[in-house]
Amino acid sequence: MSTPTVSSPPRPAPATGARRPAHWRVRFAFLALIWGFSFLFMKVGTRGFAPFQVTLGRLLFGTAVLAAVMAVKRERLPRGARTWGHLAVAGFLLNALPFSLFAYSELTIPSTLAGICNATSPLWGMALSLVALSEDRPTRVRVAGLGLGFLGVLTVLGAWQGFHGLDAGGTAMALLASLSYPVGWIYVRRTLAGSTASHLSLTGGQLLLATVQLAVVTPLFTEVPSHLDVVALLAIAALGALGTGLAMLVQYGMVAEVGPTTAQMVTYFVPIIAATAGVLVLGEHLSWSTPVGAAIVLAGAALTQARPGSRSRNGVRSGARSSAGTGARSSAGTGARSSAGTGARNAARQAGPVTRPGRNSTRQT
Repeated sequence: MSTPTVSSPPRPAPATGARRPAHWRVRFAFLALIWGFSFLFMKVGTRGFAPFQVTLGRLLFGTAVLAAVMAVKRERLPRGARTWGHLAVAGFLLNALPFSLFAYSELTIPSTLAGICNATSPLWGMALSLVALSEDRPTRVRVAGLGLGFLGVLTVLGAWQGFHGLDAGGTAMALLASLSYPVGWIYVRRTLAGSTASHLSLTGGQLLLATVQLAVVTPLFTEVPSHLDVVALLAIAALGALGTGLAMLVQYGMVAEVGPTTAQMVTYFVPIIAATAGVLVLGEHLSWSTPVGAAIVLAGAALTQARPGSRSRNGVRSGARSSAGTGARSSAGTGARSSAGTGARNAARQAGPVTRPGRNSTRQT
């Protein structure tokens, strides 16, 4: 679950055939695992705390990680009322809203279904970018991918059975959470692309404002738990510190190291890990339509990111640039996620922050 982020202009992606350090694969595996397990952590967290409390704890732990890194690097928060206003909106769309919706959805649907719903973010992003971003034009392949992806969603939900056995409210909240990520990515691309603040500074400000939003809302709709569930608290701590804070930092480093095209591929492993964790750890049941539909969704999402390559002067085919809606999962997405960028994130989604959207930027379990 990616956490979309706003970043400084990323380094150019390595040329085709260039040798890449082996340890980027470790980062890739870490992101896939932590964003995939984010849905399990949310499910466990809601067993001891209200959904708003789970989201508030997630943001508190994630913000604490970024604050510590900012202190070590002596980074300052961004300045200017206009920038903070845009970060407040980004924090709501990319963190506070989707994190809360996913937490509420898992009260009534399995974590496996929530993880698969998160994989629809690239589909929503492609559909929205065709309307909101003039530089994104439809192609036959991308439109086919959009149709295929939503066919996969209907397969997961068992449309031919009248959606029997599924909670409509929980499923709708998970899909709305996935829709919130590309809306946030497009907003950030339009408003914060020209910011001179650093990636870390913008992301820290965004998560801080999202935390403040939840700190205001949570006491109004929840009560203090009668007893402390240690397991649930540890799950929330892992969700925030690892899936929102640390995952965002690792993802940004990986994008700079191997380029957004490779980094964004982590999105396609998140629902697989989410489903595996849900079945093996939580004992959730999977019907045949769930993995089949998930595979169709991922195939459709991959096609929506397809762009015609171009030949460079030396005859090497250049990589397709990320489309609006590919995020540094994400924020993220599910997180990564987590703040805002372009591409096939997230999903995630799951963590949740902001890549200064540019051609090569890449979020909210």
